Amino acid sequence: MHSQSMWRLGLLLVALCATQTLAQFPRECVSPEGLLSGQCCPSLSGAAGDECGSSTGRGQCVTIAADNRRHGPQYPYAGRDDRERWPLRFFNRSCQCNGNFTGYNCGRCRHGLTGPNCDQRISVVRRNIMQMSTAEKQAFVSALDQAKRTVHPDLVICTRRYQEVLGPDGNTPQFENITIYNYFVWSHYYSVSKTFLGPGQASFGGVDFSHEGPGFVTWHRFHLLQLERDMQDMLGDPTFALPYWNFAIGGSDCDICTDDLLGARSSFDMSSLSPNSVFSQWRVICESVDDYDTMGTVCNSTETSPIRRNPAGNVARPMVQRLPEPQDVLDCLELNTFDTPPYYSTSSESFRNTIEGYSAPQGMYDPVVRSLHNLAHLFLNGTGGQTHLSPNDPIFVLLHTFTDAIFDEWLSRHQAGELVYPEENAPIGHNRRANMVPFWPPVTNAEMFLPAPDNLGYSYEVQWPTRAYTLSEIITIAIVAAVLVVAVVGGVIACAVRARSYRSAEALEPLLGETFRRYSEDDRRLDKSQSVV
Repeated sequence: MHSQSMWRLGLLLVALCATQTLAQFPRECVSPEGLLSGQCCPSLSGAAGDECGSSTGRGQCVTIAADNRRHGPQYPYAGRDDRERWPLRFFNRSCQCNGNFTGYNCGRCRHGLTGPNCDQRISVVRRNIMQMSTAEKQAFVSALDQAKRTVHPDLVICTRRYQEVLGPDGNTPQFENITIYNYFVWSHYYSVSKTFLGPGQASFGGVDFSHEGPGFVTWHRFHLLQLERDMQDMLGDPTFALPYWNFAIGGSDCDICTDDLLGARSSFDMSSLSPNSVFSQWRVICESVDDYDTMGTVCNSTETSPIRRNPAGNVARPMVQRLPEPQDVLDCLELNTFDTPPYYSTSSESFRNTIEGYSAPQGMYDPVVRSLHNLAHLFLNGTGGQTHLSPNDPIFVLLHTFTDAIFDEWLSRHQAGELVYPEENAPIGHNRRANMVPFWPPVTNAEMFLPAPDNLGYSYEVQWPTRAYTLSEIITIAIVAAVLVVAVVGGVIACAVRARSYRSAEALEPLLGETFRRYSEDDRRLDKSQSVV
């Protein structure tokens, strides 16, 4: 037993020297024993032998499946980044939950369900924040602020490079607590961070596990689900739903940038938030990217600068000074293909690349264009416009719920099954069966590529814009309507003339009609024949 432990320790030390990326995991799994074992299957009851609630049939501890199909050429390395084939560098066994149970220890219900047996359905409806009551708006803002200040009950983040994860004495795991909202920010940063190649070498930036690929929509969908579930637990309200911001309204006004919502502009600094907004007190994390990239360090939970935002204020880029138009959403929804080769930010006729915003709303790739999701971020012109920092601005949440609403509407309209999602050759981390980085327990892109109301426990209340008629369509409709009117009027006149003619003929008809005359003739013939007989 001792020799086996030493062998595992040796393997871990070899791996620690070869890689330099961090991750997040349940607090219960980051003991030296847990890290050395490679197994994260906590006991639900706390009793030995009850891993993943196995004693009550909730789940079981299984070997983790990680995608090993070919990925795209954007990432040319192998074995240099801990996020490759996530999460096998850290753990190779986790809980697999049965039925309606979920969670790192199978102690939760799937989204949209509640009750001791997770068999009671509840309604989680995401609504337009502009259509919510004053009290509902205040409750949401308060809940976000509470999440910013509440330590996550389950998850911790690593604070050192992986080769230093066990600390200087080899027995002190380097993890720390983080708040619910800051974890939401951190996980986004972790998914986009560069690959550290070693001291004195430039970090590799051509890697992104949550953008510029088909996983953009699925990754952000789970990202929101995790925050929504964490806030439901924090509030003790399983019906709590994240609202959305309909950013496709055109113009240069940020309608949710008010003090009762996400914060108005400060009258003292055009790029700061009004002191009357609770969000003016928020401080960002994951800001020191230059240090992370040159020294191989990573973002921790340290808060630094205030949120910056100057909507429509980027005068150097006039194209990002206006929000997307309703027509852009309609054009995007009409695209028939989910994604197209090379399944990257250069794809054309791709719904995914269009909703992400690297293609024009009609689907054609243009390196100059930024539309829909990307345009909404860039319009904010500040913290929300920088990929590694953007979730620090809480507008991120509402921007992405609307992006997810568009994705869900596309799935519904096109009846798309998972087979339209690329199985291989997408950028690393974006293949259909790839586990999304850095979520725990592991969840694949395919698991999020489903209509939300029937499969993920939430729905949207959206009034989608309708397409305006073109001039040619208006002319065609007018001609058809005129023809129909003429036909109807002609029919009415014809019927009236016929009725009048019928009444005139009826007035001249003898009292004894033709039928009776024939009858009389038959009678006469009958009498004649009888007389013959």
